[in-house]
Amino acid sequence: MLGTIVNCLAIIAGSLVGLAFKNGIPQKYNQTVMQSIGLAVILIGMKSALGCDDLLIIIISLAAGSLLGEWIGIENHLERIGSFLETKFSKTSNNFSAGFVTASLIYCVGSMAIVGSLESGLTGNHDTLFAKAALDGIVGIILSSSMGIGVLFAAVPVFLYQGSITLMAGFLKPFLIPAVVTQMSATGGLLIVALGLNMIREKKLKAGNMLPAIFLPLIYFFIKKLI
Repeated sequence: MLGTIVNCLAIIAGSLVGLAFKNGIPQKYNQTVMQSIGLAVILIGMKSALGCDDLLIIIISLAAGSLLGEWIGIENHLERIGSFLETKFSKTSNNFSAGFVTASLIYCVGSMAIVGSLESGLTGNHDTLFAKAALDGIVGIILSSSMGIGVLFAAVPVFLYQGSITLMAGFLKPFLIPAVVTQMSATGGLLIVALGLNMIREKKLKAGNMLPAIFLPLIYFFIKKLI
């Protein structure tokens, strides 16, 4: 869990730094800054998505995962949590929920979150999560300076999400062959592209409801092995 704890601390630290600069950035620059970040997020997602040639599995995973996520209402749950935290901790920010949901998904969806958490649980190697912590800290500075304190609270779902993967890593080890990890990373990459598009477009994609798609290649391989 050390890697995840360091990652969460980096998010909190970066967000605090960004909040310190928030009042120093004129509002008219915020939209342009967010759009530029969105383009960078799209690039990161595309690099991960293009690393896999198993397009059929990715397409099926996205379709089935989106149906499952829509049924669960993942994005609605995240927004409710964000709204609840907003009433408790932020009486002035109207952007709290948006910052919380956007940051939570950016931090959790990427392949580094999955692979790093698995490495942490399986081998005790935290290097990937340490590298992710550095990146997330920088992203936290930029996001919180534009979207406010909601970004800081994204450390909570990151801790729960990555911590759960780390704890389950021993059980998942037999199924985490390179092909499955690549498929999961590629699917996550496409969700990162969706997040980037959400940052530059008014009409939003429900990227949160697509989150189960990341794990469907693993479930598919598990079922295939049983059969």
